[in-house]
Amino acid sequence: MTEVLAENGKPRAVKAAADDLVEVRMTVNGTPAVLSLPARVTLADALRDHLGLTGTHVGCEHGVCGMCTVLVDGEAARACLLFAVQLDGADIVTVEGLGRPDDLHPLQEAFGRNHALQCGFCTPGFLMSSYDLLSNQPEVTEEELPAELSGVICRCTGYRNILTAVRETKSAHPGGIPAPGNCAHRALVGRATGQAGVSTDGREVTEETGDTRRIDIVLPDGDPTIAVDVGTEIGVPVDAVWRVFDDVSLLARCLPGAELTEDLGEDQYAGRARVSVGPIKLAFKGVAHVVEHDRAGQRLRVLAQGQDTGGAQTQADIVLRTEATATGTVMRAEAKVYLTGRIAQFGRALAGDVSRRMFEQFADALRETATSGQAPTGPVAAPSALKLLFAPLFDRIRTALRRKSR
Repeated sequence: MTEVLAENGKPRAVKAAADDLVEVRMTVNGTPAVLSLPARVTLADALRDHLGLTGTHVGCEHGVCGMCTVLVDGEAARACLLFAVQLDGADIVTVEGLGRPDDLHPLQEAFGRNHALQCGFCTPGFLMSSYDLLSNQPEVTEEELPAELSGVICRCTGYRNILTAVRETKSAHPGGIPAPGNCAHRALVGRATGQAGVSTDGREVTEETGDTRRIDIVLPDGDPTIAVDVGTEIGVPVDAVWRVFDDVSLLARCLPGAELTEDLGEDQYAGRARVSVGPIKLAFKGVAHVVEHDRAGQRLRVLAQGQDTGGAQTQADIVLRTEATATGTVMRAEAKVYLTGRIAQFGRALAGDVSRRMFEQFADALRETATSGQAPTGPVAAPSALKLLFAPLFDRIRTALRRKSR
């Protein structure tokens, strides 16, 4: 259970279970926004994943580096240390609200003019922290600037140029720097879940789309977090395999840890999935969209995305191919998986190993289902911590034994 606080400075007694969504209304860069979020989603993740404001960078996630500094009701705050549901009614300004590309804020101009950008990762934090300092303490002296700005860390150690930029801005505006110049009503569109709704006039998206659960899944640009390309022999005829592929509810029963909860229509399906990695257990809710079902071409393509209650998010582009062989069917899976949040901390090797083990379990369940014509009895269990721990060891032993027997 989570105690949610703050409405006009007063505690708001809201209790929510881990899987419950809590509605929060806030103004972000001048735009009213309405979000429905798990209680543990941080403000940083809400801004980046649900509102598409990726200018707020996330560094240490412990409130030390200052990369995620934003303004909350006019005061600098670490977005990684605040839960979004704490901020019902708050006014948020991010670096995107500071200035426009064709009309930069004086601080932004000074940073560019003095080459204070370095790699750029700390720049949003320094800009928002500098704005907070010069707007709330215009009398700050040049000697005090290093200590006053020490709450943001530049990993490029480019502090000299940053201090010069802030000093120049202070000198040009001794009575206080101009207000943020890019706060106005606009569409805020995140890449997450479909459970959050945002509009420029405070109405939820459901009023426009009729159903936020059925969404267009847009994958990120760039390389995926992990890429999976695995294949296996299934000792059943290809037609039997495709009888399972043709029945989405039957197919979902073969997916480890997954459960189909609703047919949303137009080849979209809602569901949930559980994955355990060591002591960390993730429970995702999300949507899958079958974008290609080509039995003649023996190709099935699915886009999927989900989010757990801690804000971890996964998106995937999965292609399953089959090929008839003399002994049955070869099934190959190609997947591009994009991870954000704490799940991305597992590392490519571990995340790739989890994916491969899940594919092996899926293939076993598919073989059983295609052979019997019946769904597996009970849900296929998600990979366990012990299996993940010992599977690489068993693989090495089997490889060594094969080499020894040659």
